[in-house]
Amino acid sequence: MAVPKQKQSHSRTTKRRSQHKISSPAINACPQCHSPRRPHRVCPVCGTYAGRQVLEPDTDHHGHEH
Repeated sequence: MAVPKQKQSHSRTTKRRSQHKISSPAINACPQCHSPRRPHRVCPVCGTYAGRQVLEPDTDHHGHEH
C-alpha cells in the first residue's frame, strides 16, 4: 500500500486547497427594468418573470417596514 514517507507541509496543503474556492453567483439584467437579478427567478424590483407580471412591484427597495 502506498503511504507518504513525509508529512505534507502546511504550505503545500493550502496551495492545494486554494482551488476549492466558491465561484460567484451568476447575475443577469432583468429584461424589463434592467436591474441585476439571478437567472430563472422573479425580478425583486419590478416583479416580472418570463415577460409577465407575477408579483406586485416593490415600492420600498430596502425591505423596511415603515
